[in-house]
Amino acid sequence: MATQILLKNIDVPGLAGFQVYRNLGGYTAVEKALKTLTPDEVTDEVKKSGLKGRGGAGFPTGMKWGFIDKQSGKDRYLVCNYDESEPGTFKDRHIGTLNPHQLIEGMILGSYALGAKTAYIYIRGELFYVLNIIEKAIQEAYNNGYLGQNILGSGYSLDLYCHPGAGAYICGEETALLESLEGKRGNPRIKPPFPAIVGLYGCPTVVNNVETIATLPWIINNGSDAYAAIGVGNSKGTKLISACGHINKPGIYEIELGLPVEEFIFSDEYCGGIRDGNKLKAVVAGGSSVPILPAELILKTAAGQPRLMSYESLSEGGFQTGTMLGSGGFIVMDHTTCIVKNLLTFARFYRHESCGQCSPCREGTSWMEKILTRIENGQGTTKDIDLLVDISKHVEGNTICPLGDAAAWPVASAIRHFREEFEEHIKLQKCPF
Repeated sequence: MATQILLKNIDVPGLAGFQVYRNLGGYTAVEKALKTLTPDEVTDEVKKSGLKGRGGAGFPTGMKWGFIDKQSGKDRYLVCNYDESEPGTFKDRHIGTLNPHQLIEGMILGSYALGAKTAYIYIRGELFYVLNIIEKAIQEAYNNGYLGQNILGSGYSLDLYCHPGAGAYICGEETALLESLEGKRGNPRIKPPFPAIVGLYGCPTVVNNVETIATLPWIINNGSDAYAAIGVGNSKGTKLISACGHINKPGIYEIELGLPVEEFIFSDEYCGGIRDGNKLKAVVAGGSSVPILPAELILKTAAGQPRLMSYESLSEGGFQTGTMLGSGGFIVMDHTTCIVKNLLTFARFYRHESCGQCSPCREGTSWMEKILTRIENGQGTTKDIDLLVDISKHVEGNTICPLGDAAAWPVASAIRHFREEFEEHIKLQKCPF
């Protein structure tokens, strides 16, 4: 059985309430940190743990904290990115709904490490029901002395606020999130300067994902060495995976990084195999913005080694034969799936969610959707396939934020691995599925 850090007590009745969480050891990490550790020592523990950002980029968390400007004299902020909008990803809302105090405890630890006196949880607008649960938990933390002035008599004070977005995927990008939090249109900022230098209200800011922050109490309680001992290579610890699609047991699973992909898909402990005894066709391993891989490449690398659920193994071979762990939105497709139709769904989403600030993304996402619509409806030509690839190349790497890349990578990879399916749509002048 995999180590459970985030889901260990998730089924305990009443866990969302302060007293149940406290009875299970909640807030002991805050007590330990405020009484026995300096802010720099908390940061060092996170660095040594090897924890990477769980929102998609996989950047080392402690290193990100180390970039924050502590010399300017300005206020510092910690912002939790709860704008979980990536298609196929639904892990963060699980934490907020069932174990909000673990997130709050993590926010206190992260804020203490950064020297932040004010912190924000920016939550997706569609998750208003989760916001209500979190705000109730925040008030309980205030009532019990874990938020507010002079927490536990330590001299450290912190105010924590929960702020709803308005349903924009682009606000999952950290600088667009900060713009929205300031009351502006959620357009990504040009970088540099990075948020660690000029962030919220022009002050040094760190933005971390929900899962990243909720992991901090375990690291402080158990030590960085214990966390670093879990996983494989530079993929340390556990990871929440949102498993969905054509599997027998969709749901949220906490795995130790390094688990073989084949075991994750086919074992009864996890996904339980493909529905109705069908054949595995393809997998999107990290949410809709990562390259799709056919069955033979998601189970084994191009070199013939078993593919592992880790940052390094999934990306082995680059985008020619690999993909990304991303946010852990694991979408499984069986042999009845039309790859063109699936890709069109993704393309329509990215066209709709583009903020329009960058011409390559604004125009390119629209063109890709139109061309894919033609092909899916049997009106495409063979030139359309190469045109899609060409457009994706002009979008990728030419935008302020990664939304352009997120729109381009699925298109390029689907054609790379399933070109014959696009050609069949064109030859038959209809979708063959």
